[in-house]
Amino acid sequence: MEFDLIEAIRARMNVARGDVALGIGDDAALLDVPAGRQLVACTDTLVAGVHFPDHAAPEDIGWKALAVNLSDLAAMGAEPAWALIALTLPDADARFVERFADGFAALAGQHNVALVGGDTTQGPLSITVTALGFVPHNAALARAGAGVGDTVFVTGTLGDAAAAFQVRGLGPGTGDPKKRHTELLARLDRPEPRLGAGLALRGLANACIDVSDGLLADLGHVCAASGVGAELNADALPLSSALTANFDAEACRQFALAGGDDYELCFTVPSVRETEVVEKLARTGCRATRIGRIAAGSGVRVLDSRGSEIATPRRGWEHFVP
Repeated sequence: MEFDLIEAIRARMNVARGDVALGIGDDAALLDVPAGRQLVACTDTLVAGVHFPDHAAPEDIGWKALAVNLSDLAAMGAEPAWALIALTLPDADARFVERFADGFAALAGQHNVALVGGDTTQGPLSITVTALGFVPHNAALARAGAGVGDTVFVTGTLGDAAAAFQVRGLGPGTGDPKKRHTELLARLDRPEPRLGAGLALRGLANACIDVSDGLLADLGHVCAASGVGAELNADALPLSSALTANFDAEACRQFALAGGDDYELCFTVPSVRETEVVEKLARTGCRATRIGRIAAGSGVRVLDSRGSEIATPRRGWEHFVP
């Protein structure tokens, strides 16, 4: 039965790459890294009841399992190439696996990602994906490198995925066009990794991270790695119309600052290159918003329109915290 499940996954992965010398079917894959490139590797685990609800659609789980990894590659400015899946299932549910693989394959096909191996085992439902990609030597983006005076940007909009947890189960609304629950749920269930933006930021961004645990927490990682602080303008946070139609201003701000699961990119650039960055990302179809600046000191402060600091008791998602 295990091999039937593996075959069900393999059959749905139709990306063929010339740099896969030996793929699924052996004890390990053989992969050719292009000359002049560095290999970028990342891995993430999704656990039922923690990262997705027990009743989540298998297609959405498959999509998101890959998306969160591709978002990490985007934050490094990497071009994705290969992925591996370790799938733990309570039982040999062939239909679940087929639907999961359909969602995974849909996103993999969009970004030319080949599945080159993995494993299946029995236990509580969880999915671990490893993604690998390439960057030219010394071109990778990193968390360290932000400098005092840099401008802080974020792609897209923030807070939608966190808000989706509040509206899940309420349906698409009651005919009121302002109740766009479906748009919020789509941001949670099927995030779009900002791979084009990551590539465009090579040579422009001094530091970069994807927003998975919440803006405050993730920008805080950049500050810690770079030995600097950051000041954010609360009024500049980019919010979607779906979010602002469903929640008041304070709730929207908290979702944007600490909600997590956005999978947008937060990055810093020299202030003299602000216009260049906005224009370059716009050509990739990605919005970029200036939300603050890098300052001397440590940590992340959120300021109101008068320059006064706003208390932020929630800083973002943390595992192993009650």
